Amino acid sequence: MKVRYTSTFQHGFKTLPKDIQKQAEKQLQFLFTNLHHPSLRAKKAQGTTSIWEARVSKGYRFTFQKENDVFVLRKIGKHNHTLKRP
Repeated sequence: MKVRYTSTFQHGFKTLPKDIQKQAEKQLQFLFTNLHHPSLRAKKAQGTTSIWEARVSKGYRFTFQKENDVFVLRKIGKHNHTLKRP
């Protein structure tokens, strides 16, 4: 599986606290190896047909799309902010 990072995702990642960045890296590895890993709690984002959301921690989420064999990482940040406009 290939990965593409949007500029929004890259910027959001840089602004995360260091401990959350580390947790996000761990969760992204789970995503790349097993979309259905229980700690991700991955599901389609509400009100969308192709955007998914997954858990970094209790308060942080990231959104992504699957385009053929590419994961497009869209946004990452606090739960309520990230999911307003996935």
